[in-house]
Amino acid sequence: MRILKFLIICFFLFSSSFVYSQTENKSAKITKNLRCLICQGQSVYDSDSEFANSLKILVNKKLDQGLNEKQIYDFLKDKYGEWILYDPEFNKNTYFLWLLPILIFLLGGAIIFKLSIFKKK
Repeated sequence: MRILKFLIICFFLFSSSFVYSQTENKSAKITKNLRCLICQGQSVYDSDSEFANSLKILVNKKLDQGLNEKQIYDFLKDKYGEWILYDPEFNKNTYFLWLLPILIFLLGGAIIFKLSIFKKK
Protein backbone atom coordinates (compact mmCIF):
# COMPACT_ATOMS: atom_id res chain seq x y z
CA MET A 1 0.00 0.00 0.00
CA ARG A 2 2.87 2.38 0.78
CA ILE A 3 4.39 1.74 -2.63
CA LEU A 4 1.10 2.57 -4.32
CA LYS A 5 0.82 5.87 -2.41
CA PHE A 6 4.44 6.67 -3.28
CA LEU A 7 3.81 5.98 -6.98
CA ILE A 8 0.69 8.14 -7.01
CA ILE A 9 2.53 11.04 -5.38
CA CYS A 10 5.43 10.68 -7.84
CA PHE A 11 3.00 10.61 -10.76
CA PHE A 12 1.34 13.88 -9.71
CA LEU A 13 4.67 15.58 -9.03
CA PHE A 14 6.13 14.65 -12.42
CA SER A 15 2.95 15.36 -14.37
CA SER A 16 2.66 18.87 -12.88
CA SER A 17 6.28 19.64 -13.72
CA PHE A 18 5.66 18.37 -17.27
CA VAL A 19 2.68 20.74 -17.67
CA TYR A 20 4.76 23.63 -16.28
CA SER A 21 7.56 22.80 -18.71
CA GLN A 22 5.15 22.82 -21.66
CA THR A 23 3.82 26.24 -20.62
CA GLU A 24 7.37 27.60 -20.36
CA ASN A 25 8.21 26.24 -23.83
CA LYS A 26 5.10 27.87 -25.32
CA SER A 27 5.86 31.13 -23.54
CA ALA A 28 9.43 31.13 -24.87
CA LYS A 29 8.24 30.36 -28.41
CA ILE A 30 5.69 33.17 -28.35
CA THR A 31 8.02 35.77 -26.84
CA LYS A 32 10.75 34.92 -29.36
CA ASN A 33 8.33 35.90 -32.14
CA LEU A 34 7.41 39.24 -30.53
CA ARG A 35 9.38 42.39 -31.26
CA CYS A 36 10.29 44.60 -28.31
CA LEU A 37 8.96 48.07 -29.05
CA ILE A 38 11.60 49.68 -26.79
CA CYS A 39 14.73 47.76 -27.88
CA GLN A 40 14.71 48.06 -31.64
CA GLY A 41 15.66 44.81 -33.33
CA GLN A 42 15.44 42.63 -30.22
CA SER A 43 12.81 40.06 -29.40
CA VAL A 44 10.82 40.23 -26.19
CA TYR A 45 12.49 36.97 -25.15
CA ASP A 46 15.98 38.50 -25.43
CA SER A 47 15.13 41.94 -24.08
CA ASP A 48 15.19 42.93 -20.43
CA SER A 49 13.29 46.22 -20.69
CA GLU A 50 10.22 46.96 -18.59
CA PHE A 51 8.02 46.60 -21.66
CA ALA A 52 9.46 43.17 -22.49
CA ASN A 53 9.12 41.97 -18.90
CA SER A 54 5.49 43.10 -18.79
CA LEU A 55 4.80 41.32 -22.09
CA LYS A 56 6.37 38.13 -20.75
CA ILE A 57 4.06 38.31 -17.73
CA LEU A 58 1.08 39.04 -19.99
CA VAL A 59 1.86 36.06 -22.24
CA ASN A 60 2.13 33.78 -19.19
CA LYS A 61 -1.22 35.06 -17.87
CA LYS A 62 -2.88 34.52 -21.24
CA LEU A 63 -1.49 30.97 -21.41
CA ASP A 64 -2.80 30.31 -17.89
CA GLN A 65 -6.21 31.57 -19.02
CA GLY A 66 -6.18 28.89 -21.73
CA LEU A 67 -5.58 31.02 -24.80
CA ASN A 68 -3.63 29.41 -27.62
CA GLU A 69 -0.73 30.92 -29.56
CA LYS A 70 -2.84 32.43 -32.35
CA GLN A 71 -5.26 34.05 -29.88
CA ILE A 72 -2.36 35.64 -28.01
CA TYR A 73 -0.84 36.93 -31.26
CA ASP A 74 -4.22 38.34 -32.30
CA PHE A 75 -4.65 40.06 -28.93
CA LEU A 76 -1.20 41.65 -29.11
CA LYS A 77 -1.64 42.57 -32.76
CA ASP A 78 -4.90 44.37 -31.94
CA LYS A 79 -3.25 46.20 -29.05
CA TYR A 80 0.15 47.13 -30.61
CA GLY A 81 -0.30 46.64 -34.34
CA GLU A 82 1.12 44.05 -36.69
CA TRP A 83 4.64 45.44 -36.32
CA ILE A 84 5.01 43.65 -32.98
CA LEU A 85 5.19 40.27 -34.76
CA TYR A 86 8.46 39.11 -36.30
CA ASP A 87 6.51 36.78 -38.58
CA PRO A 88 3.60 38.83 -39.95
CA GLU A 89 0.67 37.20 -41.73
CA PHE A 90 0.29 37.28 -45.50
CA ASN A 91 -2.34 39.94 -46.25
CA LYS A 92 -2.84 43.01 -48.43
CA ASN A 93 -0.55 45.09 -46.20
CA THR A 94 2.36 42.63 -46.21
CA TYR A 95 2.25 40.94 -49.62
CA PHE A 96 5.07 43.13 -50.91
CA LEU A 97 7.19 42.15 -47.90
CA TRP A 98 6.66 38.46 -48.67
CA LEU A 99 7.03 38.68 -52.46
CA LEU A 100 10.05 41.01 -52.61
CA PRO A 101 12.66 38.26 -51.97
CA ILE A 102 11.14 36.13 -54.74
CA LEU A 103 11.16 39.07 -57.14
CA ILE A 104 14.79 39.88 -56.31
CA PHE A 105 15.74 36.22 -56.82
CA LEU A 106 14.00 36.06 -60.21
CA LEU A 107 15.46 39.38 -61.33
CA GLY A 108 18.96 38.32 -60.27
CA GLY A 109 18.55 34.99 -62.06
CA ALA A 110 17.41 36.74 -65.24
CA ILE A 111 20.41 39.12 -65.11
CA ILE A 112 22.85 36.25 -64.57
CA PHE A 113 21.24 34.25 -67.38
CA LYS A 114 21.40 37.21 -69.76
CA LEU A 115 25.05 37.93 -68.89
CA SER A 116 26.01 34.29 -69.39
CA ILE A 117 24.44 34.28 -72.88
CA PHE A 118 26.38 37.41 -73.91
CA LYS A 119 29.69 35.97 -72.62
CA LYS A 120 29.28 32.86 -74.79
CA LYS A 121 29.05 34.93 -77.97
